[in-house]
Amino acid sequence: MARTPSTMLDLGTPAPPFRLPDFDGRMHALEDSARSPALLVAFICNHCPFVQHLRREFAVFALEYAPRGLAVVAINSNDLAAYPQDGPDAMRREAAELGYVFPYLIDGTQQVAQAYRAACTPDFFLFDAGRRLVYRGQFDDSRPGNGKPVTGADLRAAVDATLEGRAPSAEQVPSLGCNIKWRKGSEPAWYAG
Repeated sequence: MARTPSTMLDLGTPAPPFRLPDFDGRMHALEDSARSPALLVAFICNHCPFVQHLRREFAVFALEYAPRGLAVVAINSNDLAAYPQDGPDAMRREAAELGYVFPYLIDGTQQVAQAYRAACTPDFFLFDAGRRLVYRGQFDDSRPGNGKPVTGADLRAAVDATLEGRAPSAEQVPSLGCNIKWRKGSEPAWYAG
């Protein structure tokens, strides 16, 4: 299991725009969340053990924060030709099984992952009401096999601060997960995997 950290995109970076289909072909865009006081963009996939480790708690987290105004979008940027287990049918099953209350989108060109400098799954990017990056980092310090409970403590603290109009702590720990599965020959120049 590869262990790839977040690139830690600069805080204050504007949210890169996107317009992507979900697993049923419905289009979703950055501006769909324009009225939300905060937006979380999460890069995930189905087969990654790091995502599998926290996905149930992540689904609960999204459900809990939706009434408070947090918009959540999950994006799968893996090469689906090489990793069909991450394809639309599997995404649909996962969303139904876990009760995802957010769009689960397909980044077929991988351009959105490149714009966000997403490096791993899971990789979390939290934006404030002005869609400026205020948090990028881990869900919490639990990892497969380390025995720590999955709580979402780090991301919850950042979202709480953002929704209360405060800046999250600048001390942010990179997320860690499987590398995004780039199409052969299309790896971004900044990617060190």
